[in-house]
Amino acid sequence: MPPSNSKDLEDAIGYPFRDPDWLRQALTHRSHTEEVTAGGGDLANEQMEFLGDSILGFVVSEALVERFPDYREGRLSKLEAHLVSAAHLHPVAERLEIGRFLLLGRGEEQSGGRTKRALLVNTLEALVAAIYRDGGMAPAREFVQRWILDSVDWAQPPATDFKSELQEMLQERRSAPPRYRVVREQGPEHQKLFTIELRIHGEPFARAEGNTKKAAEQAAARIALSRLRETEIEPRN
Repeated sequence: MPPSNSKDLEDAIGYPFRDPDWLRQALTHRSHTEEVTAGGGDLANEQMEFLGDSILGFVVSEALVERFPDYREGRLSKLEAHLVSAAHLHPVAERLEIGRFLLLGRGEEQSGGRTKRALLVNTLEALVAAIYRDGGMAPAREFVQRWILDSVDWAQPPATDFKSELQEMLQERRSAPPRYRVVREQGPEHQKLFTIELRIHGEPFARAEGNTKKAAEQAAARIALSRLRETEIEPRN
């Protein structure tokens, strides 16, 4: 399926690009660069995704500090983690129908790339960077506010389920599911501290502690997600 006209995306987000090449790069998946242009021509959006992730984190952090001046760092960090998580960003990408506009290689197209959660979230982050590179921080902040922050129920923002996010990411990479194992348990019954080891393909991948097994597993999954965003897991049968 050919991508839709990116002008429709500009109309949807309410920002007309002065240099459309920034938008094109944000929408260009690595598979398109490798398969269609043989490594030349269009630039893939991976660096844009990296930049957009940082800009998004900054704008969200700034908004949280302004809205909740009395919150401590730990509470703010939990709110930020949710607001920049795939669980929160994926519905935004779907509302914008970002999948329609992606430039994909044939293999990624055939494997359903236009609907892959991780791919859509990554492209949304790249879009934030594209707006910033084209128009500066003001329109980038306005985009994040309108599409990512305005719909938040500030009275009761949901907690982030890092285990589910990790499970979905590994499925998309055709990898084995994670396994969690208690490797240490210490302290009295009313004040236990659990250490969980997370394994992928049978190999230790992350380790974390928590006052409950569930909390420790969530912490380990969060660490694993951070590592996975910086590397690739090869599928195994």
